Amino acid sequence: MRRQWSLADERAVDQALTATSLIELRAKPVAELSGGQRQRAWIALVLAQDTPIMLLDEPTTFLDPAHQLEVLGLLTELNERDGRTIVAVVHDINQAGRFAHHLIAMRQGQILAEGTPAEVITEHVIAETFGITCVIIPDPVTATPLCIPSALRPTQYPS
Repeated sequence: MRRQWSLADERAVDQALTATSLIELRAKPVAELSGGQRQRAWIALVLAQDTPIMLLDEPTTFLDPAHQLEVLGLLTELNERDGRTIVAVVHDINQAGRFAHHLIAMRQGQILAEGTPAEVITEHVIAETFGITCVIIPDPVTATPLCIPSALRPTQYPS
């Protein structure tokens, strides 16, 4: 049966739009939003549903650096404050290392490594996963592993 729009629904949408900094754009059609605004709108949609688990595919795509940090900070807050489980595909190694508790490195559908950022963001795993050489140093802000790719010297993928 179809359920009527309720005051609780309205509050959930307002809270989600506020959390994603979209409240001022609430009347605008999604098709008229910028790429970054659309990304935040999809996150707001998930937030309004109040699910305990959020599955996100590249939640920072199309976002400028400030909005990337805002979204990742919001996801961290939802995890820490509300106890939500956040599962996200993130191709930015350094963002993953800075914000995730548990990482899974995959290539061609196969899991190559999993564990904490320190266990996964290693020169060996990065070479095996992405076919590049790199140097791993402590992030000067968070002390998490920071991947510095070497200049255009890719390694060969293992057979």
